[in-house]
Amino acid sequence: MAFSLMPKEDVFFTLFDQQTDLVCETASTFLDLVKNWDSKSPKIAKLQDLEHEADIGTHELFSKLNRTFVTPIDREDIHELTNELDDIIDLIQSIASRMSLYKIHSIPKELIDLVEVLEESARAVKKAVSSLRDMKRFSRILDYCIEINRLENSGDHLLAIALGKLFQNNPEPMEVIKFKEIYEVTERAIDKCEDVAKTLETIVVKHS
Repeated sequence: MAFSLMPKEDVFFTLFDQQTDLVCETASTFLDLVKNWDSKSPKIAKLQDLEHEADIGTHELFSKLNRTFVTPIDREDIHELTNELDDIIDLIQSIASRMSLYKIHSIPKELIDLVEVLEESARAVKKAVSSLRDMKRFSRILDYCIEINRLENSGDHLLAIALGKLFQNNPEPMEVIKFKEIYEVTERAIDKCEDVAKTLETIVVKHS
């Protein structure tokens, strides 16, 4: 079996679990922020703290990777997965900071819809990554990947709707510029969740 030489320690899986916990908390905090928008909300600072905590976790994963000779999954996959999880959190935090900087006054329903898909995607990512611990559950990873792909397609559809409404009724140009960026970066965070799914699918192929 491909996993017969797998080291007994599961520190990488523990560290991945910690990172996906942060992904979920970041997405959940952001959803709460857009549903109860206040440009001075303490949730904006909380997102910055979560991003900083994720950076520490990313450094810890890379440090462990550099000090480990035999890894439970391929080194390049650990590296890729680590970067992708960190990217999700970075993108969410950057959106919140940009919204505060742009002094957004109110949140369109279209943004809330997009962030709800992002939060669902984050939870699916956590379930998929946690399934790496047990090779008997590898088939479940593919089910979660299918769900992440479905959510990404939903995100694409919602982005198209949001952009379409944004350009209706002679909108203020600066508002268009602001929200076009916010919508697109939010959808990019959903895309990053799909990137995680693609990496997980590669891992399954290698070890099935």
